[in-house]
Amino acid sequence: MQEPNKLRSRLTTDGISRAPNRGMLRAVGFMDDDFTRPMVGVASLFSDITPCNAHLDRLARKGVEGVRAAGGVAQTYGAPTASDGIMMGHQGMRYSLVSREVIADSLEIVSGGMNHDGILAFGGCDKNMPGCLMAMARMNVPSIFVYGGSIMPGVGEDGGEIDIVSIFEAVGKEQTGTLSDEELHYVEVEACPGHGACGGMYTANTMSSAIEAMGMSLPYDASNPAVSAAKERQAFLAGKALIRLIEKNIRPRDIITRESLENAYTFVLALGGSTNAILHLMAIAREADVEWTLDDFDRLGDKVPYLADLKPGGRYVMFDVHRIGGTPPILKALLDEGYINGNCLTVTGKTLGENLESVQSVFRHKQDVVKHFSMPMSPKGHLVILRGNLAPGGSVAKVAGLKQTSITGPARVYESEELCYDAIQDRKIQAGDVVVIRNEGPVGGPGMREMLAITAALVGQGLGESCGLITDGRFSGGTHGLVVGHVAPEAAVGGPIGLLKDGDMVTINAANKELSVALSDEELEKRRKAHQPHPPKATRGVLAKYAKTVSSASEGAITG
Repeated sequence: MQEPNKLRSRLTTDGISRAPNRGMLRAVGFMDDDFTRPMVGVASLFSDITPCNAHLDRLARKGVEGVRAAGGVAQTYGAPTASDGIMMGHQGMRYSLVSREVIADSLEIVSGGMNHDGILAFGGCDKNMPGCLMAMARMNVPSIFVYGGSIMPGVGEDGGEIDIVSIFEAVGKEQTGTLSDEELHYVEVEACPGHGACGGMYTANTMSSAIEAMGMSLPYDASNPAVSAAKERQAFLAGKALIRLIEKNIRPRDIITRESLENAYTFVLALGGSTNAILHLMAIAREADVEWTLDDFDRLGDKVPYLADLKPGGRYVMFDVHRIGGTPPILKALLDEGYINGNCLTVTGKTLGENLESVQSVFRHKQDVVKHFSMPMSPKGHLVILRGNLAPGGSVAKVAGLKQTSITGPARVYESEELCYDAIQDRKIQAGDVVVIRNEGPVGGPGMREMLAITAALVGQGLGESCGLITDGRFSGGTHGLVVGHVAPEAAVGGPIGLLKDGDMVTINAANKELSVALSDEELEKRRKAHQPHPPKATRGVLAKYAKTVSSASEGAITG
């Protein structure tokens, strides 16, 4: 263990002048010998707002037990959680990405102010994970993240698995008359059977998998279900492991490197993960002072196959990954084939390769959740960086499970998500159209809303692959269809997407990595000179502060 005078927490507790500090800590349970122990901040993002986080208090208590068992003393505190799924489709979604920054700042405020020797963080919903990792990388004290785990799948009337995205898509089907009110109600009641994060390879499971591959959580953390004894044991073991990291002085920036970020994104590509991974991994890299750009995502996407038949592009959910052995056997297969670097350090104190030494490849048994390298879902990654005269700063397309990955069609332009949704309900979108939703970027939103309600409604109406959709906002991990998000520069800062008019011919071509409009440079410049930007949507409060400080989506949309 570190010498007492080398522990950060001594700034808070050591010496005669700190007697008042110790007095207050005694009032919350500290004993004499606790002042010689490593002091750990346990950040619990518990909230009964959402099933993703409703059980985290129980897991955090197990983590506290682990810290104590290994010789440390824990201080539990909270950070705000906003529910992406519940905020989807209305103005509340503007707070989602903002919450990532607030979570990172909250952990920094508490653990920085208390001079904690380490951080053990428990999160479940989409922005919890990158927010916690950003704080850990920023503060660079020994840290471990614990994922709350995935929800169990619901059971549909036909016996098949259903989840939260099934409800969004059922709404679209009800609107077209292909699903009755009673059938919609059944899906609503049965799709979310208990605690845990959304079950498919949506953003929560995407980021937990990326963090495990990165080395910032224990093995199996991404795949152990929320409601399981395995998850509770893991929370306990994470507490113990953190004290070992403090003893060895292993810090996040020893673990978060270019190589470990490559491992993280490689795993995202193999699993068919969310477009949000690009935004969040970029932000984590910035906080860790690791050089990383959109070109790095593009480079890996060209060589890593898409293997997992997971929703939304496939058939299965994270519980099925757990049933076939969990995340480490998939990582082992990727290691055996040379797709990931086994020399990267992890929070176990060992390398990723050492963690996987006794693990057998996912292909040791017959299963159909993860396809073999010889027969992948796609030989290249399902996330593609597109550029062109509509996205000179880049944009992100998700082509998982699509038969058609290109379209050229007339633009149907909407200035907000709500206006577009109304048009879809009124059946104004036709096959062959390219829907454009703008002024929803980091600044213009503000907050870069996700468009799951839009894409699910299009899928429900049978238009998921017959029309395109581009936006300077984001997409949920549950989105599928021919969609392009993160268009940069965004409309609010003068990006070309703000210059489009109805009927302009827009091309999305994932194979050529192109997002363009059939307009000359002269015409675009003429429109730019005549363009009147929309006034800010928020003039006070957290949204206004965010809009004034946030960077481009192509840089991670961070405020630091």
